[in-house]
Amino acid sequence: MTITINGREVPVPADPRISLLDLLRDHLGLSGTKKGCNQGACGACTVLVDGERIVSCLGLAIQYDGRAVTTVEGLATAGELHPLQRAFIEHDGFQCGYCTPGQLMSAIGMAREASRGLPSHVTADLAATSVALDRGEIAERMSGNLCRCGAYNGIVDAVAASLEEADAVREDQAA
Repeated sequence: MTITINGREVPVPADPRISLLDLLRDHLGLSGTKKGCNQGACGACTVLVDGERIVSCLGLAIQYDGRAVTTVEGLATAGELHPLQRAFIEHDGFQCGYCTPGQLMSAIGMAREASRGLPSHVTADLAATSVALDRGEIAERMSGNLCRCGAYNGIVDAVAASLEEADAVREDQAA
């Protein structure tokens, strides 16, 4: 039994009580994923599982047998920061940096959810097949990730800028 973490196969721990978060941090040394509340309420431990965002403190590692997990360490490629990581730097989307990994992973997951047309609490048209990610949508969709420093405006700015950059790249590629 294995879990693919950031493209590398890792054996599922023999102890079925180990959370995915503890596997990442304590057994694999992937300390980017933070342990905040350890109750699923703060979002600091957010990772992507098969592209979907989850809070890793609530899941047992064994539940993710055969699945692909991406942590913040898996975002950069060939030494290049992910565009969202660059946007966080450019727009002051972090202060102490503790919540930043979870914010990054959550933003990537929520953008994928919106691209599939999944509505949020503030989505005006629940029958729409696509969702425009304006500031209100971004803030609502990121509300499960807490920031003690209050860098929310920078976080929303960074996410919005990253989404605009991705849209521009797609448009250039289509032309």
